[in-house]
Amino acid sequence: MEMNILITSAGKRVVLTKKFQETLKRFYSDSKVFTTDMNPDMAPAGIISDGCFVVPRVTATDYIDKLLQICKGQKVGIIIPTIDTELLVLAENKELFQKNGIEPIVSDLAFIQACRDKRNTSIFLSEHDIRVPAPIDKNHPTFPLFAKPYDGSLSKDLYVVRNREELTPEILNHPKLIFMEYIDKREYKEFTVDMYYGKDNRVKAIIPRERVEIRAGEINKGFTRKNFLVQFLKKRLDYLSGVIGCICIQLFYRESDHDVVGIEINPRFGGGYPLSYYAGANFPEYIVREYIQGESLEYIDTWRDNTLMLRYDSEVIVYEK
Repeated sequence: MEMNILITSAGKRVVLTKKFQETLKRFYSDSKVFTTDMNPDMAPAGIISDGCFVVPRVTATDYIDKLLQICKGQKVGIIIPTIDTELLVLAENKELFQKNGIEPIVSDLAFIQACRDKRNTSIFLSEHDIRVPAPIDKNHPTFPLFAKPYDGSLSKDLYVVRNREELTPEILNHPKLIFMEYIDKREYKEFTVDMYYGKDNRVKAIIPRERVEIRAGEINKGFTRKNFLVQFLKKRLDYLSGVIGCICIQLFYRESDHDVVGIEINPRFGGGYPLSYYAGANFPEYIVREYIQGESLEYIDTWRDNTLMLRYDSEVIVYEK
């Protein structure tokens, strides 16, 4: 396998790109981490990577051909996707890349489809004995309720409706909204749990991240917590057919009675993954060891509890050439 890595749709994922660079160079000093973006000159992660290549929109008919061409030209052996919209197309074309000696770190198509549609996600979680918010009939509602798009991301079009007056025609007639029980954040803590699945589809690491403060849908302040959720999820999600690499599960947890409510699954690196990395859960290293070095990983629980991440804005400066 080629030893270079490509992070797609890199955008602002500077820390993720840097951690892959640092990790890969510990194993192979001459290897490189490349990136793709629709506008490389305006992608901070692209600028700090070892080379950023322009690609068309993921829905374009020539997207896969262009991506394969980049991988072959730059001797890329591993692809790391970072946004929801590219997961389906990479899963559909996974075998094509594998035939060319390239491994996209993306789960099988059936799992990606279950994660992309929140209605399917609820079924998946329920089948694995994880409670989900009770559905609410919008025509005969009980309040308060919560509404969100079945295919949404980035915390867009989310509504907390506390009474009938707030259930506006705009919300009621929105074609993509699903309506459900409202989980009161005064009772429950919000978590995103980073989980790494090996090539054998078994979980190798589970790191709950408490979301203390959120900005633009991503954790801005948070802690790692070695709590009840670790064994709760290991018991229920220890083996998932077709699932590999990093996934992150969003849920609510009430400590008083250990009630856990699953919300959604993102089958990729989440924006808050750097907190898990700094706590000692080095997923880039797991990928290198598994896919390049051919190692088999054991379950790892040596990451540090109560690691706090406080995010702030920083800059990538580019001077005129």
